[in-house]
Amino acid sequence: MEVTFLGTSGCIPTDKRGLSSIHLDYLGEHMLFDCGEGTQRQMRFAGLNFMNLNNIFITHLHADHFLGLGGMIQSMDFLERERPLNIYGPAGMKDAMEKLLTVGTFRLDHLTVDTHEVGAGEVYRGDRYAISAANTDHTRNSLAYCFTEDPHRKFNRQTAIDLGVPVGPLFTKLADGDPVEVNGKTIAPEQVLDPPIDGRKVVYTGDTRLCRAVVKLAEGADLLIHESMFSHADLEATEDAAHSTARQAAEVAKKAGVKKLYLTHISQRYPEPDALLEEAREVFPESYVAEDLLKVKIGKHW
Repeated sequence: MEVTFLGTSGCIPTDKRGLSSIHLDYLGEHMLFDCGEGTQRQMRFAGLNFMNLNNIFITHLHADHFLGLGGMIQSMDFLERERPLNIYGPAGMKDAMEKLLTVGTFRLDHLTVDTHEVGAGEVYRGDRYAISAANTDHTRNSLAYCFTEDPHRKFNRQTAIDLGVPVGPLFTKLADGDPVEVNGKTIAPEQVLDPPIDGRKVVYTGDTRLCRAVVKLAEGADLLIHESMFSHADLEATEDAAHSTARQAAEVAKKAGVKKLYLTHISQRYPEPDALLEEAREVFPESYVAEDLLKVKIGKHW
């Protein structure tokens, strides 16, 4: 599994940072979290094909997080894509997409866009993973998203053989969690499966103040991608901005017991964000500052 940071700037792009967008590749399935202006171009720089996207998850309806959808959708349509594209976002997403797709002479000839308004809880179920959301403290309907890989249970082949299960389709049924019958005797999955091992977990906050719901969402995550708009030294001057400092992001990471924290949504006032990294590491040593086009691999748990 690989995460690619496509845009890591806060609100305004800089010469080094584009607007918010994160790409996740899970076993060849490609998904996007936020789609700020210029995201499709960043994907080209990153060696990623936007035509492979099936699902895009938007955290909130500030322009720097979703305005790149218009251009990307138009490019997909121009390339005659007919497979539907799914957009997930908070309340107001449908109205925003309707306006975006009817502005000027913008009309789709090939592509179908399906828009889904979602809230806290599971918002999408994929093959071997789920996407869930939590409300954040930024705008009225802003969301954070969590990718969670399904737990895995190792199948003990020799144990199954010793219990008389013939090699073949019954192995598959047991591995999938279904009981089987062998010579009039029921073999339960628990007899041949190890205890479940939690899958990989990635959380992306979007924009938010220090938020208890994000701590809960991020518990035990392999990777927490947390907005860090400001330095804690500027907290008093920015406390009405509904954003987090790098120190606050680190506090979330520590409370949630995550493995690694990546700071993103960096304000243009910090062209060299060394101070942000330093204050985060004082609280949570496994802190890093995300850069545009940075790729982070997350290894299997089994």
